[in-house]
Amino acid sequence: MILDKYFKKRRQGKEVEIEDVTNFGENGFQAEMMMSEPIDSRGLRFFRLTAILVFAVLALRVFYLQVIRGDYYIQMARENRVRSMAIKAPRGIIFDRNGKELVRNIPSFDVIFVPADFPREDFQREQEIKKVAELLGINDQNVAAIVGSQEANSLNPVLIKSNITEEEALLFAEKKNELKGFYLDKTAVRQYEKGNIFSLVVGYTGKISPEELKSHPDYLLTDYIGKMGLEKSYEKYLRGIDGKQRMEVDSVGNIKKNLGTENPIKGSDLRLSLDADLQEKIQERLENMLSQTGTKTAAAVAINPKNGEVLAMVSLPSFDNNLFAQGISPEDYKKLLSDEDRPMFNRAISGEYPPGSTLKPLVAAAALQEKVISPETTIDCKGGLRIGSYNFPDWKAHGLTDVRKAIAESCDVFFYSVGGGWENIPALGIDRLKKYANLFGLGKVLGIDIPGEASGLIPDQSWKQEKMGERWYQGDDFHSAIGQGFDTATPLQLANYTAAIANG
Repeated sequence: MILDKYFKKRRQGKEVEIEDVTNFGENGFQAEMMMSEPIDSRGLRFFRLTAILVFAVLALRVFYLQVIRGDYYIQMARENRVRSMAIKAPRGIIFDRNGKELVRNIPSFDVIFVPADFPREDFQREQEIKKVAELLGINDQNVAAIVGSQEANSLNPVLIKSNITEEEALLFAEKKNELKGFYLDKTAVRQYEKGNIFSLVVGYTGKISPEELKSHPDYLLTDYIGKMGLEKSYEKYLRGIDGKQRMEVDSVGNIKKNLGTENPIKGSDLRLSLDADLQEKIQERLENMLSQTGTKTAAAVAINPKNGEVLAMVSLPSFDNNLFAQGISPEDYKKLLSDEDRPMFNRAISGEYPPGSTLKPLVAAAALQEKVISPETTIDCKGGLRIGSYNFPDWKAHGLTDVRKAIAESCDVFFYSVGGGWENIPALGIDRLKKYANLFGLGKVLGIDIPGEASGLIPDQSWKQEKMGERWYQGDDFHSAIGQGFDTATPLQLANYTAAIANG
């Protein structure tokens, strides 16, 4: 090799000539290390074809984005510069039958967070979170947890703190230019008149929960929603329709221009059949009665027998629904839930109690209608009935008794005899008793427009067999005929049934 000649002459101390490191043959100069094979023309053609295809794909993509989908992406770019902020619609007012306000709207401010406007630098994020927490008097870790749980580019507002004080709102407004992504949201909270008197009827509102949001997809997490009572039943009417304020913003969310406003539509007002003065008087009477008797719970319902309107509905004990409207503390909420007297339980519609002697006029009407007895039918009440070893007592011996005297003196023996049959009186029986009870609205929900109504119970043979694995006895007929045994009814059902009797 050429380099071997070079190193050999150097070792021998001889002069190295140009011919020793080059090779000029017949074909001219040839480098010893030259590539000996020509480039494959097929590989070159493949490379050229691949380059052409890649270029064509890129050109088609550019054509698709700029020409075919150009308008779409232009619109997206515009929308990214346009921000819509909801203008909360005033909630409808609730009045009693005479026009007295039972609830009104009070202006309020919430602090909300919009993730898309939040800085991306960790240090700036940490500083803003600390400032917000300090201004609102809350734990910065709680704020960080809310912020960290959101999608970074989301425009959906998230609640940080509701119903802040006037002082907090002023301080926040002064610092608003330093706090990117955090905003004051003008809203309103409900203020309930004499909340402890009407709370179990009117109910209350509160911030919507993630679970409620699933069934109300058009709501925001910062919205209020009816949680209980009429506020819940009439939510879609009371809520109204939010307006919108459209603004042009820059890349960091700063407002550059107001693009127009859609005004909100106020929610519908609600006028009740309740009489606020009557409600207050009945509650006062019940509270005095509880104090005198040493008892803790009671319920009362007043109905207009001419048209069935509910004029008053009281359940004791009660609670102040303003606690919820203004944001109840975990401690107060736990106290309400753990109260053994259940102040949040509406006994007037949800409490199921033995109707007792209030059922006797219904049994008498059913027996007369079915010709089990006549107005002249009499029995000799000696203070009780005995069947075998079982004794069915009365509260006294009434003597010779017809249906009028039986109702007036509440004679159990007369209704034992009518319900289950005795001596010369055939049994009305549980099936016929249940039929008439249902006709009077017992044993089923009446459909009042307050959530939580119970159905009560008028049992029968199949119910007892299914629930208790026992057959129906004559003694069960006796007990049902005086409103005892397994019979239950709500105060609302009993008021409705007696109103029907009073109406003739």
